[in-house]
Amino acid sequence: MNDLSASRDGDAERVATSPPMTAAEPDGAPRIAVLDILRGIAILGILFMNINDMGGSLYASFDDIRHFGWTTQDQIAWWLREVIANGTARCMLEMLFGAGMVILTDRAAELAGTRVVMKRYYARNLLLFAFGVVHILVLLWPGDILHTYGLAALIAFLFRGLRPRLLLTIGLSAAALQFAGGTYGYISTTQTQAQVAAIQSAQRTGRPVTAADRTLLTKVAEGAARRARTKAEDAARIAAEDKARTGSFMTWAAYQWSVIAYLQSRGLELVFVWEAAGVMLIGAALYKLGVLQGGRSRAFYVRMTLVAYAIAIPLRMIGAAEQMRFDTAPKTLWATAEVSRLAMTLGHVGTVHLLVGTIVGARLLRPFAAAGRTALSLYVLQTIIGLWILFPPFALGLYGQFGWAALMGIALAINIGLLWLANAYLRAFNIAPVEWAWRSLLERRRLPWRKTRITPAMRTASA
Repeated sequence: MNDLSASRDGDAERVATSPPMTAAEPDGAPRIAVLDILRGIAILGILFMNINDMGGSLYASFDDIRHFGWTTQDQIAWWLREVIANGTARCMLEMLFGAGMVILTDRAAELAGTRVVMKRYYARNLLLFAFGVVHILVLLWPGDILHTYGLAALIAFLFRGLRPRLLLTIGLSAAALQFAGGTYGYISTTQTQAQVAAIQSAQRTGRPVTAADRTLLTKVAEGAARRARTKAEDAARIAAEDKARTGSFMTWAAYQWSVIAYLQSRGLELVFVWEAAGVMLIGAALYKLGVLQGGRSRAFYVRMTLVAYAIAIPLRMIGAAEQMRFDTAPKTLWATAEVSRLAMTLGHVGTVHLLVGTIVGARLLRPFAAAGRTALSLYVLQTIIGLWILFPPFALGLYGQFGWAALMGIALAINIGLLWLANAYLRAFNIAPVEWAWRSLLERRRLPWRKTRITPAMRTASA
């Protein structure tokens, strides 16, 4: 790579500050091939996380994963999804969003000034937020990420000028706090259960129970009663969702609206925005360090991949095993979920770079660049296919008829079709429909979307 400079954060590896760009979009936005490949993999990977909420109860995804089906094949499919894919596609998109922020703003700021760039970048992401709102309110998809990223980018932008080490420190704050809170919860729950076991053992031997013991037992009993009520409420919610989503268009639409309102009422939006903004800063740091765009040596990516997977895979496997117990025992997952998600994502990023560095790997991954260039349109198309064609009470009406294994197979089949469509589309057009609408609105003009055909006369004129 050209224009390599040593990182100031202590690594002797040389990094690419100006990676080679592929052809720009019609509005002049630059493209980096390997980032498009990563984005394409991530946007297709999102469907593996969303297909169950389209083809089955969204509440069951949170409350009772066995509701989808729990055959041996379903357990294997869920386990693979949980270990390899859970949250990693979203995490990769967040990192790439942070990298895109640096690409779009740093060079422009040198020419136009920070205020002008900030105004344009904020307009860009407020438009993205609006597209996300349409995705939620019109297509009725409660799991939209566009509006979340639009809001998170407004926050992340304020920190974009910081050095990579500081960006990483701020970006890891959510993972650090979750680790601290989860560790406290794990330890306190373990201690409480040990105290209860000791009291119960003392009761069996006839030892008097103290007032403090009775207080603890009462508190634990109240907690168990609350969990039982919550479990009953969860079951009722899942049953109501199944009924509404297999009824009429009106019952389906009304229930989608109620799910949207319920998720917002729980304050999850703030959590998702905070998470996304933090990972965007991590992505910005990794881009500045040359990691995301392939500016490091092959040895670096080997080390990164091995270390990341060495952290992520054991933590994910333990977390999956804990969830499959379906009990109230404390779980290490409470503390390690975000750490393992980040590590697994970095492992995937490293694997892609290692593959891209080989002839066979580059050939296999090249089609994903088209998916990356059409990511917004593919994301919306996933919703249309899953929520409006396959699984609504109208159209094919397949809601609730598939377990985890079948749902993962359906997602794979859809993604193969979308990957083919993206490549076929870009052979004739410059820009995908949703991207065209977004950037045309931002530019306040209709961008060209068809590829220019080079005629013999044009070849002669340029000769």
